[in-house]
Amino acid sequence: SFMAAPTLQQASFLLANLKSDATTKPLLQRCQDLVKIIDEYPAKELHLIFPWLVESVFGSLDGVIAGWNLRLLHSRSHEFNIVTEFLNPCGPMLKLVYKLQAEEYKYEIPVNYLPGPVKACIQEGVLPDCPLFHNKLQFPLSGLLTLNLALNPFEFFMFNFAFCLITPKCYPQGQHGSSTDSAYFVLVDTYLKYFLPSEGNVPPSPFSDSRGSVTAPSPRYSPISFAGYGVHSPSLLKHHIFHQPSVNADPSAQEIWRSETLLQMFVEIWLHHYSLEMYQKLQSPQVKLALLQYRLSMSSMPCQPHAPPGSGTLHTYQEPFTPTEEHVLVVRLLVKHLHAFSNSLKPEQLSSSPSAHSHAHTSPLEEFKRVVVQRFVQQKLYLFLQHCFGHWPLDASFRAVLETWLSFIQPWRYTGEKMNPQPDQNRTVPDKWESFVQENLLMYTKLFQVFLNRAVRTDLVNAKNALMVFRVAKVFAQPNLADMIQKGEQLFLEPEHVLHHRQPRGYLTPSQGGSFLSSRQKVVTDMVFRVKSHVYSLEGQDCQYKQMFATLSDVMKLIQMIAQARQTAKRISDHASEVAASSSFMSWFGLGSSDLNNTFSGAEPEESGECLKKTHEFLDRALENLCLIFKLNQGQLSQLISNLGSSQDDGNCRQLPDCVQGENGLILTDLGRRQIINGLRRFDLQYQGDPELQPIRSYENALLVRLFYRISSLVNERYGGHMSALCSRPDFLGRLGRHYLTDLNSTAATHHRQSPTSRRMLERSRQARLSLRPLASYRTILLLLLLYVFGALLSLGPVSSTLVIVAGGFLYGLFMALFRDKLKTH
Repeated sequence: SFMAAPTLQQASFLLANLKSDATTKPLLQRCQDLVKIIDEYPAKELHLIFPWLVESVFGSLDGVIAGWNLRLLHSRSHEFNIVTEFLNPCGPMLKLVYKLQAEEYKYEIPVNYLPGPVKACIQEGVLPDCPLFHNKLQFPLSGLLTLNLALNPFEFFMFNFAFCLITPKCYPQGQHGSSTDSAYFVLVDTYLKYFLPSEGNVPPSPFSDSRGSVTAPSPRYSPISFAGYGVHSPSLLKHHIFHQPSVNADPSAQEIWRSETLLQMFVEIWLHHYSLEMYQKLQSPQVKLALLQYRLSMSSMPCQPHAPPGSGTLHTYQEPFTPTEEHVLVVRLLVKHLHAFSNSLKPEQLSSSPSAHSHAHTSPLEEFKRVVVQRFVQQKLYLFLQHCFGHWPLDASFRAVLETWLSFIQPWRYTGEKMNPQPDQNRTVPDKWESFVQENLLMYTKLFQVFLNRAVRTDLVNAKNALMVFRVAKVFAQPNLADMIQKGEQLFLEPEHVLHHRQPRGYLTPSQGGSFLSSRQKVVTDMVFRVKSHVYSLEGQDCQYKQMFATLSDVMKLIQMIAQARQTAKRISDHASEVAASSSFMSWFGLGSSDLNNTFSGAEPEESGECLKKTHEFLDRALENLCLIFKLNQGQLSQLISNLGSSQDDGNCRQLPDCVQGENGLILTDLGRRQIINGLRRFDLQYQGDPELQPIRSYENALLVRLFYRISSLVNERYGGHMSALCSRPDFLGRLGRHYLTDLNSTAATHHRQSPTSRRMLERSRQARLSLRPLASYRTILLLLLLYVFGALLSLGPVSSTLVIVAGGFLYGLFMALFRDKLKTH
């Protein structure tokens, strides 16, 4: 203890210096100082500054401390290279991690910051399914609510690095950039390539310990007891029903423990989030009973005290999990790399039988590649994607989620042999991927059906949404893929092979099954077992499986929506062409319509002619691919589209959307909402307020609009009664007054169906008024200037030109007052 005191004092002094430098020195100088400190100081002193250093780099777990803002640092920043070099797998930071790793130091993480399902497992007394969190609990004297997890330096570093992605960030104004260009995204890619290499082995740690025990994770399956800490009895300490042993149980596998730790940390932090209902569905009966008892006890309490954050299963799930687009893009990077990593497995290892003895000669890394996708990623990625499909907004940002899904279900794109890009329109999916399709059947069928449900509720006239439908149809239309999916569904529904998904696979060995099962029967039985265990593990034993190819009603609904969207895109394009042709320079002279209420509002502003052409192309190709996937008859499809076209004629397009009459006005039905989304019908929207208070248009002078409004307001306040009396006269003077003065009672759109608010506004008494706003229009000003120039050419002075213009306007008013009624009848 006498020797430890100076070391502690020196480390405290070092930490104080580093903290002061963090606010005064630039980043480059701080990193250079840290490099020297990591090289020169012993692990005992570095141990005390490590938690602070990790927090100062990645930020605090609660998001209060921003750290180095890795997610905001882009390659254009001068600090980008400094940060990436310092955090490189072979850089100073990881050197510090390995230096501490050799000394068996531990660092604590509060259980409250673990993913919701893991936290709920621990708080309910259940062993989490991920071995990463086994045997690491630290029980403080204060009780359960301050439980911590003791992690070794590498685990602690990777936990904070992974958690950095899901910590809420307040982005400064103008800081949004490309997520794939950030220092964080680049580092994730670098770590994946280093610790999960497609070629070669993981480089050894520079500070590996000769005892071989310090760098290895703790033994994984020792039973732990929560007795005495205020949680359920040890009898509830069950494994997840789908818990599978790690590939690293063998002592010879210690060389890849860092690879496994990194992957498990990424998967747990990024993907292990789902609803309470899903969490309960995936639990064993004992856990379901414990949760029910817990909820009953909570609901029966007359007065519940305020629970601190993270206490109790119900509170755990009160905060909805809403991943960002950046989060999903990083997950897609992980998926693509894992496919490349898994596909780099040598063919002889891939084809070997999965028995325990056949892998005695297999290196741990090769064995890891063989099981990495199915064992570590499949379940959590499926639940993550299912959550995103169900909760993501119905807009174009869903593309990130869609491409992540399409990347996972196409592992053949990441085999390493595709160095030169080839046209993949007619590329057949190789038969060797049949087992992958079967073992991930729900990824293809269930998520496709959820996507159909999303697609029929989106605006397919938008080119970005049409592109997403085309992408999915193109992927599923790859030759041989639909047949593989259909075969997988048939295997799942095979009635004579109803196998319990938790039954041991020993019954398939030759000693037990060879006497009564042929070789082919054993293969089929094994395939049935794989498909059934996959579906039951993800959807529960009592799931009601809906076949992708059994009913075409959802597909036909999408096809109908596609056909409608094509027609709408064509109609918008035709209308835009007509408007462009009719608008000319003459519109500046008042001969064109300036009423913005009459403009066609069926398209988004970005739906230009070029975008509409793309929409039509995407939807056409999507229809072709859907016909290929579901083997639809082209004749029937053409008949359906032609029938749809005849029913959606121009007259129909001008009708109101489908509505029902309520006590306060019209109420849209579901059909009416779909008609509006796809631009088939629309309400005739018109401005029904005071025309003088409309927003200033781009073709108006703002200063003149405000000036003329004040002048006209003064005139209307003083002479409003006289003007109303004039307009109400039935004789010629009344008609003349109605021409020059804006009579709101006559111009109100009383023939249009109005909302309750508009109806109440129109019921208020209105009076005639003078409006000078047309004089603030640029085209009126230009017309007057041209008339003055024309007068000057005729040798007329400004006063004479003004008198001529006023006289002409008065004569035009007399003419309109005399002949307006006759002109209307014609």
